[in-house]
Amino acid sequence: MICLVTQHFNINRILLLIIGLWPYHRSPLVELHLILLFGTLMTFIIFQLTTFITSECTLDLIYKVLSSAFLFICFAIKYNSFWINADILRSSLKQLQDVCNEITDKNEIAIIEKYGRKAKHITIGLILLGICCQFIFILIYIWPYILIFKTKSRSHSPSYIETEYFIDEEKYFYLITLHRHAAICIGLLAMVATGTMLITYLQHVFAMFNIACYRIEQAINISQKGGFKNEEKGCKEISRAVNIHRNAMKLSNFLISNFEGSFFFLIAAGMICFCCNLLRIASFTDDIGQLILSLTILLILYVYLFLSNYTAQKITIYNEYVFATVYNVRWYMVPIRIQKMILFLLQKGTMSFNVILGGIFVASMQSVASLTSASISYFTVLYSTRQD
Repeated sequence: MICLVTQHFNINRILLLIIGLWPYHRSPLVELHLILLFGTLMTFIIFQLTTFITSECTLDLIYKVLSSAFLFICFAIKYNSFWINADILRSSLKQLQDVCNEITDKNEIAIIEKYGRKAKHITIGLILLGICCQFIFILIYIWPYILIFKTKSRSHSPSYIETEYFIDEEKYFYLITLHRHAAICIGLLAMVATGTMLITYLQHVFAMFNIACYRIEQAINISQKGGFKNEEKGCKEISRAVNIHRNAMKLSNFLISNFEGSFFFLIAAGMICFCCNLLRIASFTDDIGQLILSLTILLILYVYLFLSNYTAQKITIYNEYVFATVYNVRWYMVPIRIQKMILFLLQKGTMSFNVILGGIFVASMQSVASLTSASISYFTVLYSTRQD
């Protein structure tokens, strides 16, 4: 038997435990841990927005504050989505485990393990990317101090992320720096942990689609041998293929539909953040740190946008692959009884199965291009008004 949590979700479990979002064993201490981390993230967003209270509200200030604040709003949305949907995530993992418990064929187990390994590789890759982004955030703040040390100047590091704490920022400089980098670390970790959890889950859904194809091919091969017993075995395999295919669609729909509201707000916040950072880049003068910060934020947003849509599009591709398998096998050489069952599968294949993100658009690479194009269009309009 395959134990998904210990074998395939172990890295995701550790990441979610660190930020208090693992859906099991939610003790009062874990809830306190979660509140402290989420509170750190939310207070940093608030202290960015309070800049508008004490500073003159110019377009440059608006773009500078929103370019970073909305990144952290994206982090908070992802964090909160897993917090409020803990029961949904727990139920999804249970259903997935129940499906895997029914798998006994060694070839089918090998398919599950193959996609489990692939999910781990993706998770490790995104963890490394998150570490690189965290390193860049730290580097752009410590680099000016390296220059200060070389020139023996006492000037302070420029503030790339505008904040207003209503205290003496010179006196409490180290506490403010600690708060800022803690919020960045929590936000990046939340984005990586929640994103990789969804990717790992959907990788197992892909495995289920692949197993459905395998069962269809096995059913046809068995039925071609002739005999009543082989015909019965073939019918049974077709039924099992239909069952796991239906479960794959059910599990993917169940998980993504419950995160629909979170995806909607995440898309909206991401587009605002994308536009503001494009404006920051377009107005670049000689501040390399600000340029690197904006490019890093754009990288984070685009990687997340690309991976979420690419992974969701693969659900449609794998679903179509099941029906392509039905078309390609020699179904015309099997008994009439099985041909009738296959006919129902072929009719089902005429209906496309798409994943809707945020309840507004079909997840696909075309949607990535559309969102990017829309963001650039908004940026062009805002930049032209700014020039005027």
